[in-house]
Amino acid sequence: MGNMRKTAITQEDAGQLCKWYSVNKRPLPWRDTGDPYHVWISEIMLQQTRIEAVRNKYVQFISELPDIPSLANCDDDRLMRLWEGLGYYSRARSLKKCAGILMEDYNGRLPADYNALLKLPGIGPYTAGAIASIAFHLPYPAVDGNVLRILARISGCRDDIREDKTKQELTGMITDIYKADIDPALFNQGLMELGQTVCLPNGSPRCQQCVWSVNCTAARENTTDSIPFRSSLKQRKIRERTVLVIRDGSSFLLRKRPAEGLLAGLYEFPGYDGHLSRKEALHEAEKLSLTPLTVKALPDAKHVFTHLEWHMKAYEITVAEITSVPDGNYILAKKKELAGLAVPSAFRTYTDWYSLRDQDS
Repeated sequence: MGNMRKTAITQEDAGQLCKWYSVNKRPLPWRDTGDPYHVWISEIMLQQTRIEAVRNKYVQFISELPDIPSLANCDDDRLMRLWEGLGYYSRARSLKKCAGILMEDYNGRLPADYNALLKLPGIGPYTAGAIASIAFHLPYPAVDGNVLRILARISGCRDDIREDKTKQELTGMITDIYKADIDPALFNQGLMELGQTVCLPNGSPRCQQCVWSVNCTAARENTTDSIPFRSSLKQRKIRERTVLVIRDGSSFLLRKRPAEGLLAGLYEFPGYDGHLSRKEALHEAEKLSLTPLTVKALPDAKHVFTHLEWHMKAYEITVAEITSVPDGNYILAKKKELAGLAVPSAFRTYTDWYSLRDQDS
């Protein structure tokens, strides 16, 4: 492995980190609850999402769905509304599917078993390790991008941390800790906290605050700007889209997206591939058996998914009173009703335009 130091993290290192964490940990709403459900929900929410974006959504989610039975029985539309703004909506669907399995096979509880956790929908090695260690104090690692960054910098590793081999070798640096007399909950959360608050990405770590700085190769050699090395993802595809905000008076026409695929099962303003002209946009409204009265351009918008970008132009089309919706995938919702539906953040420009969302949602 390129320039990686051979020694692993020692038990003494681990003890220092646990003491540091106990003093410096942030007061987060899912922390120290002792509830495996809280650990599970927070870890799923935090995947590829900033803590500040999760904090309020987590509190609202737990308030409305306080346990596994309530999650398993939650209506899909309500679940999507609770998840709105967190993105990656498949995570919410996996949560409900997993809750159903837990009700059926585990008496409505998360199993205190790493391998059993791994078999559940939406739970991979990191999440299984986080639940097992934090909720049940079982000796398993929970290695995400934050932890990989710490380990790569300490060891001076310049190999691609997207590669499974690199991840395995870096994880090997802490393997022996779980055989020692160290609480895996404290140690794993200490690693997470260090990566989130001190060993920051993009060459801007706070090395002077780091409990492990003395032993860190990247800090000593001033290479934190180039370590870790992460190969580039494939360039995102750009897709041009046209959004139609169709209104009759105070009501809006929305369409439910298909049950599979991107933004599955969520509500959207009707959208079309390509950038339509005004005439083409009016024609699409007419194809829905509607009678357009006025049309005006709305602001352009862009939304970035993991491997895709939508470049959107939009029109507001006011129509004569809608007496019946086009088919079963469409609904007509007044402003207050629309505020309770799960409309993904891809359309935030337009929900904000009409003040259809509270400021904090």
